[in-house]
Amino acid sequence: MSESPHDFLISYGYRHILKETERRPYKDRALNLHISLLPWNRGADPNFWSFFDDTPKGVSIHHLDQGVDTGDLIAQREYVFGENETLATSYAKLQTEIQKLFWSEVWPAMERGTLPRIPQKAGGSIHKKKDLESHRDLLKARGWDTPVKFVVEAGRHHRQQS
Repeated sequence: MSESPHDFLISYGYRHILKETERRPYKDRALNLHISLLPWNRGADPNFWSFFDDTPKGVSIHHLDQGVDTGDLIAQREYVFGENETLATSYAKLQTEIQKLFWSEVWPAMERGTLPRIPQKAGGSIHKKKDLESHRDLLKARGWDTPVKFVVEAGRHHRQQS
């Protein structure tokens, strides 16, 4: 495959892993916007898992590689939520935050050709789409309008039982 006619590949909300052949033309110009504070909550439903697993919350923009949200970081922001959030309101706030981070820090670095490469810390967590299935009962009554305090409590109970 030849050099891409486009300057960058930007993945945002795309739930599939891009193949190496799809990323190759972009070299260091393939990015992903992810609504978790990596290395926590790689993969699917990061907002839900940050509350259920009681892990740090925030947004990350990183270089795409062969793994699931494992590429070197470009920029991150931690986010602290109030106790009256729902999964839907927290998701919306993370979407706003990642867009602000992209336009204020990442876009200017892209224009300058100075995207940083910060290795992710070891550890963290990863979840597949099917992992949420065993916790669907939490969302049965209100869906994504479920208060996060219910998700936090269910996660605490789950950890105590494990």
